[in-house]
Amino acid sequence: MQTLLLWLFYISSFYAFIPGMITRIFGFRVFRKGNSEREFALTFDDGPDPHYTPKLLDMLQRYNAKGTFFVVGKNAEQHPELIKRMYDEGHLIGIHNYIHKSNWIMRPATVRSQIKKTDEIIYAITGERTSYYRPPWGIVNLFDFAKRNQFKIVLWSAMFGDWRVKMGSDKLAKRMLNKLKPGEVMLLHDCGSTVGANPDAPKQMLIALEQVLQEAKRRNLQSIRVDEMIQVSARNTKLTPGKIAVVKLWLMWEVVFHFIFQLKTVNPADPFLHYRQRSYKGKTLTLDNGSLLEHGDSIIELHVDNEKLFQLGVKSRSTVHLAIQMIRSMEKELPMLAQQLIENDEFKHVKALYGVSMINRGPKKFGFSILDLPEGWFSKSTKVYLKILLNIIHPTGQERLKDSPSKLVPKMMIMPLEYLYEHHAVSGSHRFSNPTKIQKIVSVENRNLKL
Repeated sequence: MQTLLLWLFYISSFYAFIPGMITRIFGFRVFRKGNSEREFALTFDDGPDPHYTPKLLDMLQRYNAKGTFFVVGKNAEQHPELIKRMYDEGHLIGIHNYIHKSNWIMRPATVRSQIKKTDEIIYAITGERTSYYRPPWGIVNLFDFAKRNQFKIVLWSAMFGDWRVKMGSDKLAKRMLNKLKPGEVMLLHDCGSTVGANPDAPKQMLIALEQVLQEAKRRNLQSIRVDEMIQVSARNTKLTPGKIAVVKLWLMWEVVFHFIFQLKTVNPADPFLHYRQRSYKGKTLTLDNGSLLEHGDSIIELHVDNEKLFQLGVKSRSTVHLAIQMIRSMEKELPMLAQQLIENDEFKHVKALYGVSMINRGPKKFGFSILDLPEGWFSKSTKVYLKILLNIIHPTGQERLKDSPSKLVPKMMIMPLEYLYEHHAVSGSHRFSNPTKIQKIVSVENRNLKL
């Protein structure tokens, strides 16, 4: 009997106690605190709650604050409208199991099932899968680490006991204000229906949180999502001499690449887009507007300036801010590109713009069709190349590869020149010396696309 108990102790230690201890004390393979200058992260567990979560969302909206909601799958299933609202208002949604049950007392297969079921619920509501997971009570087991390539485990740096109503809002606010510092990841609860919590506790939390948000505004501190905090922290980590050397070598290679393939620059004064003309070598593709891109058609191959991307990444406060900067650069340069193509007869037979990128959500806004790369050596080699590039050039590339590898898939971006001229070339603008030529080229493209 003693031997059996001893073995049970050993097994439970390796399965639960030791993993729990090293994550809490050392932060092993989890994210629990950021490194930022003026940002902190508000995280909310156990919801959504039909009474308190809407009030919380209203408050966050009033203060222009973003949060991260680790939702219980069963609650999300019952209140999909709240999940949709979280998503629509720009908050991050993570997984907190399907039912609020400790991972210590569940088999690995059961935990996987809980996570998968909740992920499917979130995906069905938002159309987007999550990459972030917080186990109930922050308790991990040994097999939770095996999920790190699919999900980032997020704990916290500040916990306040806000699930106990007897604490009161004043005491809770005082505790929270003491921890209101850049980089903090605060744990709060917008639902009081779990074991050990008081159903009315979120009411006290909301009162205290408003005081914290008021003080944060006074100190010019900003609440951001956990994924943004991870990105900010990665950027604020000083680059090692080795990393700097690798970046310089890669940028030197880019200069050589541009020379070999004779890439043109849309805006030499502030480079963002480079391009060259070549023939399309793939299978026939049907684009969003119904036009066809066929083997042998002339295309303009686009390349983003990686030095510019690196600079934007260093200066941006968050992933969202980086995306905004890239969108602004694209908005600025697409009309310039249209002008150059219109004014140069060398490009009169070009049928489409073409590029390959792992950042494939934003380009659709500009009229690009986003298509899967055909399976084969080109797809595999491109994926490897772009991941290496993201890891080396992008200041937070390594973190992005760790956090959401399944989302970083290279895809083709294709825009018919007809669309470029109609939507990005402004007729009558001072940019175009011969506006009538636009209509002529669009007419030619229309005829070509109908063939």
